[in-house]
Amino acid sequence: MTAVNTVSDTVHYVFLAAAACFVLGLHLMNHPRTARRGNTLSGAAMSVAVAATVWLVADEGAISRTGWLVLVSGGLLGAALGLWAARAVRMTAMPQLVSLFNAVGGGAAALIAVNDLLQADAPATIGARVSLPAGLDIVIGAVTFSGSLIAAGKLQGVVPGAPVVFPGARLLNVLLPASFVAGTAWLVLMPESRTALYGLTAVALLFGVTMVLPIGGADMPVVIALLNAFTGSAVAMAGFVLDETALIIAGMLVSSSGGILTKLMADAMNRSVANIVVGGFGTGDSAPTAAGSGAPAQVRSVSADDVAIQLAYASKVVLVPGYGLAAAQAQHELGDLAKLLTDHGIDVSYAVHPVAGRMPGHMNVLLAEANVPYTQLKEMDDINPEFPQADVALVIGANDVTNPIARRPGNAISGMPILDVDKAKSVVVIKRSMGHGYAGVDNELYTDPRTGMFFTDAKQGLAELKAAVAEFVT
Repeated sequence: MTAVNTVSDTVHYVFLAAAACFVLGLHLMNHPRTARRGNTLSGAAMSVAVAATVWLVADEGAISRTGWLVLVSGGLLGAALGLWAARAVRMTAMPQLVSLFNAVGGGAAALIAVNDLLQADAPATIGARVSLPAGLDIVIGAVTFSGSLIAAGKLQGVVPGAPVVFPGARLLNVLLPASFVAGTAWLVLMPESRTALYGLTAVALLFGVTMVLPIGGADMPVVIALLNAFTGSAVAMAGFVLDETALIIAGMLVSSSGGILTKLMADAMNRSVANIVVGGFGTGDSAPTAAGSGAPAQVRSVSADDVAIQLAYASKVVLVPGYGLAAAQAQHELGDLAKLLTDHGIDVSYAVHPVAGRMPGHMNVLLAEANVPYTQLKEMDDINPEFPQADVALVIGANDVTNPIARRPGNAISGMPILDVDKAKSVVVIKRSMGHGYAGVDNELYTDPRTGMFFTDAKQGLAELKAAVAEFVT
């Protein structure tokens, strides 16, 4: 018994140390210079916590040989899939992968609560201290699981990116949360009730689907952040069920950081989180462009040599990356072009909008992969005052976040803060076509007299620009 207590106490302290490392790791992730170190520290702490858990279980002898086989097989399979995903999944599919990770986290947390209630020796004697967090864990985890799968489907194109609304959807999304309250109360009062357990799980899974289906593709970055916060909350509730402090701390760190990120992303779109969840903003890539009024505006097409001359003789250039850059996997070509300009003495900056791309921080991760100096990355509020001094603003695949109509009322993106690209002395947009973004509205920047449209694939176009600029600067 003493040995068991010694192991148990040691593991408890290991968990607390791991939780402290999670806090420190999250703090280090706050800055590009230390983000990799923070990620490594957090990953190492989680590995130690998992190893300590296995040690405790082995010492207590609570698992059979079959149980060990399942445990080891699951661990190896999960590690193999994680390693494969990290190496094989392209940056364009990273938002879908993050959504799947959210689904796995929320689903696993919900299963912990379900298993705890099903395996209890005397279910009727379970107190509210366990049954209440268990009910909340099931609700939050199941909603996260099904909602994240729908979000991943929208991003992948398996589920329509446009809002999917059916008769009675709004009413159903009011009634289902009300049933959460009734189901959780039932489970607290009668924790032995299988009807309450299975019913609550089914209703939560259904709500995850009906909650995300009416949300359009333009809101997916915010939805991903929100579901990430849900995942953390579910993990924290699982910590209460298991009476494990480290799990509670880790879950609340994810929940709070995800909640803060969700608020920042919503503010960047000038919308409330409630409006995003209830509304249906965003049409998806396949939707028709909103019709304009009057005669069609003229578009000025430019060549690689035209753009190269502007870049080579500029003093200040602002690069504006968007989802088109990720779709073309052109981050390395953009980084090479920026380095060439910087070596020639040109002031180069990257303007990063908070919701550019399809997940929080999409452009930051993409540019970091190309080893872009973090000092050149500037957030919207910092870079907007610099656009009037920019000789050239080069937009690569960004659409809604550069659309000037956001400054006018009466359209889908009215009031959304945008990058003031149209205030630069000259604008060049690299796009394959005049296609619209997720909001489904024409971008007036493309028909601005100061804008030149370089119609090409981003990767090919940036390679051509680099070669052409090199002829002028060498």
